[in-house]
Amino acid sequence: MNSFFYENKMTSKRLLYWGAQSGGWLFYSLLVLLSSYSENPESVNKILYQDILLFIIISIIVTHTMRVIFIKIGWLELKLKPLIPRIIISSFIFSFLIIFITRGIEIILSLDNNEPFSILKVFNATLSISVLLFFWNALYFTFHFFTKSRNQEISNLALLASKNEFELNNLKTQLNPHFLFNSLNSIRALVEIEPDKAKTSITALSNLLRKSLQVGKINLITLEQEMEIVQNYLKLEKIRFEERLEYNIYISNNCLSILIPPFCIQMLVENAIKHGISNLVEGGEILIACTEDKNTITISVKNSGKIASKTDLGVGLQNLKRRLAIQFNGEANYTLKEEGKYVASTITLKRKL
Repeated sequence: MNSFFYENKMTSKRLLYWGAQSGGWLFYSLLVLLSSYSENPESVNKILYQDILLFIIISIIVTHTMRVIFIKIGWLELKLKPLIPRIIISSFIFSFLIIFITRGIEIILSLDNNEPFSILKVFNATLSISVLLFFWNALYFTFHFFTKSRNQEISNLALLASKNEFELNNLKTQLNPHFLFNSLNSIRALVEIEPDKAKTSITALSNLLRKSLQVGKINLITLEQEMEIVQNYLKLEKIRFEERLEYNIYISNNCLSILIPPFCIQMLVENAIKHGISNLVEGGEILIACTEDKNTITISVKNSGKIASKTDLGVGLQNLKRRLAIQFNGEANYTLKEEGKYVASTITLKRKL
């Protein structure tokens, strides 16, 4: 398949090149005809047409040969500063070659109108054609540099996409063990004290992991899918904390189809319990909400408590920030701050129009 597209691309480039070659020289010859006609209508005759046709054929052959030589000697890889003088000199040399070949064939085929040989005329004609060839080279090298730059940009984007995909996979593989480790710690605390609740917790964890495995390999999931994971996780933690943990969810149906990275809200809820609720003797409340306006979508997880001065939120939130930056191209951000008696973790997404 890649070979097929490559062949099509090369065919298109060849057609463009030969079309530009033929069209450019034909256009120049048409200007010569119009100029000759405006100066002396009688000069436009069979011999002039023959001269112009011969000139077009030789010019195409010579400029194509010039292009092949440039490719062979590596001029396409040169930078602009050393390239310009080379183009000027080569334009003059190949212009002289065009004049020399054209004049020679005219003499051989008796198409020269018996005009006397003049070094001055040859020099003037060479100079005139060299200006034309200079612009030919300028256009050719400009097109080459533009194509090279575009291909390099495509390669850079492909490399960046590959790097980002690799990094996302790494972030997700770091996140899943982190999530599992904290869940198992919650269950371990119940095994000796309340074995029946521990059994119920293991069942809840099994359901939670099953759902997690379904979405764990996907880069983006709907908010509805994420909330199924979050609710299972909260049920699991509710068994451990009992009345010390209360939670409420305020998400409208309009928000359920929003795409977000998997486990991002679960991560915020996990941190809210670990750094907030578990440190409060009387427990506390977790509020999960999603609000939207014309330009932004805001997902917040609030928990009772204060932000400790030396709180280390670990690799989880670092991963979350990085994933948001990669997957939303800088159009999503995360903030953590106190709002009254709550600590608010907020993800803000720019709404796509």
